[in-house]
Amino acid sequence: MVPRISLSKHGPDVSRIVHGLWRLAEWNKSERQIADLIRFCLEHGITTFDHADIYGDYTCEDCFGAALAASGIDRSTIQLVTKCGIKLVSARRPGHRIKSYDTSCAHIVASVENSLRCLRTDYVDLLLIHRPDPLMDPREVNEAFVRLRQAGKVHSFGVSNFLPAQFELLAARLDVPLVTNQIEYSVLNLQAHDDGSLDLCQRLEIRPMAWSPLGGGRLFRDDSGRTTRLRETLAKVGRDVGGASLEQVAIAWILRHPAKFVPVLGSGDPERIRRAVEALDIDLSTEQWFEIRRDSLGRDVA
Repeated sequence: MVPRISLSKHGPDVSRIVHGLWRLAEWNKSERQIADLIRFCLEHGITTFDHADIYGDYTCEDCFGAALAASGIDRSTIQLVTKCGIKLVSARRPGHRIKSYDTSCAHIVASVENSLRCLRTDYVDLLLIHRPDPLMDPREVNEAFVRLRQAGKVHSFGVSNFLPAQFELLAARLDVPLVTNQIEYSVLNLQAHDDGSLDLCQRLEIRPMAWSPLGGGRLFRDDSGRTTRLRETLAKVGRDVGGASLEQVAIAWILRHPAKFVPVLGSGDPERIRRAVEALDIDLSTEQWFEIRRDSLGRDVA
C-alpha cells in the first residue's frame, strides 16, 4: 500500500507514487475502463493523479473527468494535479498561432477554469506552471495564484522543469508558497544531481516530483550501449534484492534519494502499477545505488 507524504511544510499531502495521465488518450480505454483504473490505483494507495491542460491535445482531462464523474468515487479521497502555461497549435485552440508559453494572469486563470470544467471538479489540489517562460512576469503569476486560492479553486501551487534560479526568482515574488518542482529524473536522466535542483529542494524542504521515472520507456526499448549496460546492472541488483524487476529497481533507485522524490508513473497497465507499488519495499544499499549511477554515467565517482 502506497503511503502518503507531504510535499512541503505547507502541504499538500499526496501519495508517494502518483499516477500520471500524460498518455491517457493513447491507451484507448473506455470511460468504464478509466474508472476501473482509478479504482485500482485507489485500492493500492495511489490517490494522486497528475494532469496538464495540453495532454492528449487538450483531451485527457476531459476523458478522466468524465470517468471520475461516472464512477461515483468521492472527490475528497483523491488529489488532482494539473499544469498550465504551454500553448499548443491545435484545432481545439484555434486562437493559438504558434507553440508558445503564456504565464500571464489571464491565461493561468482561464486554463484553470477550463481544467475545472473538464475534470468535473470545483478545485484542483495542486497547480504547476508547466515550463519556465522567458517572458514570465512574477507579478502576473502571483496575481493569478492569489486570485485562484482566494476563490478556493486551487489549494497549492508549484512549478515543473524549473532550474533553481528560475524557482527562486518566482518564489521570491509570490504571496503563496511553491510546494514542489516536478522535474525529469530517472536512472537515465541524472541532470538534477548537477544543476542544483535537488540541493535547492533539500534546502527548502520540498519534495520534488519525478516525471518520466522510467525514461519514457527508453529503459526497455533502447539498445544503445549505455542502456544495455544499465539494464544488466538493474537486473543484477534485482536478483540481489530478492528477484525485483528492472522497473522496480529503477523506481527504488529514485526513492532512495534523500530528497524524497514522488515518482509520477505514466502507465495504464494495472500490473505495472502494482509492480511500482511493490518497489516501495525495496531498500537499496548505498553501494547498489552508486553501482547503478556508475553504469548510467559510464564512470565511477571522482
